[in-house]
Amino acid sequence: MSDANEPTGEVGPSGGATGAGAADGPATPTGSTGATGSSGSVGSTGADAPSPAAASTDPAGAGGPTATGPGRHARVVLVDDHRMFRTGVQAEIGQTDRTGVEVVGEAADVDQAVTVITATRPEVVLLDVHLPGGGGVEVLRRCAPLMADAEQPVRFLALSVSDAAEDVIGVIRGGARGYVTKTITGTDLVDSIFRVQDGDAVFSPRLAGFVLDAFASTDAPPVDEDLDRLTQREREVLRLIARGYAYKEIAKQLFISVKTVESHVSAVLRKLQLSNRHELTRWATARRLV
Repeated sequence: MSDANEPTGEVGPSGGATGAGAADGPATPTGSTGATGSSGSVGSTGADAPSPAAASTDPAGAGGPTATGPGRHARVVLVDDHRMFRTGVQAEIGQTDRTGVEVVGEAADVDQAVTVITATRPEVVLLDVHLPGGGGVEVLRRCAPLMADAEQPVRFLALSVSDAAEDVIGVIRGGARGYVTKTITGTDLVDSIFRVQDGDAVFSPRLAGFVLDAFASTDAPPVDEDLDRLTQREREVLRLIARGYAYKEIAKQLFISVKTVESHVSAVLRKLQLSNRHELTRWATARRLV
């Protein structure tokens, strides 16, 4: 669920594509200098939300990511509904002469993503899990023919603030080659992109266990019909409410208004037939969603 509509991404004259502005601000052309995490991580200083700071202006690029080997090159599309985060990633990894990564397009929702990915045919897509229009899983479903192309496969690497098991397992089942969180450093992200391009599977350390546990079982996990009634954004708000966050804190982390948070909470309570946030917390705890 998005907090504002955004125009469709466009394919640039050089064959790349630019994502029009995201839900949190006006458009930023691909290649502009943006914000990066203050500790060198991509757009985040913590596990739950990006917190941009000034990008390095060192002409030598000291401390930034470097290419993993001579002649390496990967064409990448960024899919994330926060323009500021996309700008930060672009600034951190998009200096092609130094990293070998060329950002050829951006998108902020499912429809934009499918359009831009189809037009540019990148080697790797950095895909957020929670997107307006159906989420990262819907992008994977609609791009399945591109992933299956034997000659020029498009590979997906999930890059998300979420470290929830159901999010990790969902996109891996959908066909993504890996899943890393937004606390990853620029150098490690560049390395992950090239590994996924080569066909490897890449995970942040603690997330690999979720995948191993899920696929080691011969039985499919039971379907939670109540949880399935919620949208991806409603699940995100539910999890933060259950962890004890105030509405203002949730709004700040998700880059939405307090009023929007209240609307999501009301929708969750209605769909789950609960009366208040205390019942909601007990419900989420019983299902190990906290």
